[in-house]
Amino acid sequence: MLRNLPVLLGIFVVMALSNAVVPVLPDFGEGAAMQGAVYAAYFLGTFVTVLPAGMASDRIGRVPFIRAGLLLTFASGVLILLFPSGLPLIVFRVVEGIGAGLFLSAAFAWANSHPSSGRVSGYVVAAQNLGLVVGLLAAGWLDAALNSHLAGIALFTVLAAPALVMGIAVRESERDGFASVDISPIVRDYFWLFAAAAVLVGMTGAVAAVYPEYTGQDPSILALQLATINVATAVAVLIALRFSLRPVPTLRVSSILMAGAVAAGYVTPYAFPFIGALAGVVIVAALAFLAKTRVQQGVMTGLFNSATYAGFTLLPALAGLAAGAFGFLAAFLLLAGMSAAMAVPVGRCRCAYYHPRL
Repeated sequence: MLRNLPVLLGIFVVMALSNAVVPVLPDFGEGAAMQGAVYAAYFLGTFVTVLPAGMASDRIGRVPFIRAGLLLTFASGVLILLFPSGLPLIVFRVVEGIGAGLFLSAAFAWANSHPSSGRVSGYVVAAQNLGLVVGLLAAGWLDAALNSHLAGIALFTVLAAPALVMGIAVRESERDGFASVDISPIVRDYFWLFAAAAVLVGMTGAVAAVYPEYTGQDPSILALQLATINVATAVAVLIALRFSLRPVPTLRVSSILMAGAVAAGYVTPYAFPFIGALAGVVIVAALAFLAKTRVQQGVMTGLFNSATYAGFTLLPALAGLAAGAFGFLAAFLLLAGMSAAMAVPVGRCRCAYYHPRL
């Protein structure tokens, strides 16, 4: 466990810092456009980085990208504290996302190349969601206590320093072997698995994006309600990694259950833990399966992360457009329908425990 601590602390800090702006977004700029830009800039940086970083980590190793990601995370936190508004803020949020993309791809590839890949990957996902929860709650509480929207950013920037120092101790996993891989047959053979992951995992972000405007509740209450999504994901991951889950049946069942949970989210926030738990099950099933394919894990986890971040980027936008044009009920029903629809095409996945033709 101690061997994994630098990576687990690293992903916790990276995720906490990324989420520390969410409860205090109005303080970073006036108007929905500016706030949306600040929020989305991070995801843009992550989305464009995760796949290239995963592929590069297959060539030169995971550890350099883990360390580079932590360095950029620390540097971006400092720069955001120095320039907390306007275009510089957006630019440094993109830099933060790039650092997260480097770290995430390398960390997931490192975990999935570990001899105990399923267990270690589960710990990484749990630490990821714990970081999201703590970042969300701590930033809100510190803002209320200290009357400073930068307090959460400052806290997790400080914590990024020891994580960066501990990153020096990270060593390559025993199963790591580095080579270049042609991704086109991988995308062809596993497309529907990645597509289902994009929708089902991205659903957590879509619901979190539309719910605050839908309810108009106090930010402190919203933070607690939305935090249940990530808490449930972390708990579900730790439970699900104890089971051997077949990817296609798991994704099919999760699609149907997710549709019901998302539809219920229109009526009650008590549905949120079920949405988060189902996302956790999907993540565990997909990552455990990808670890057994014998394909280079930098590419596989890079594609997986690209898919999920594409879901985080596109689904909130679609839900927002639907809510603006047809109302919030239509938005929730659209999301529920997309979840249910994944149960059909995922059966066409050429998912197999073999190295695809490269």
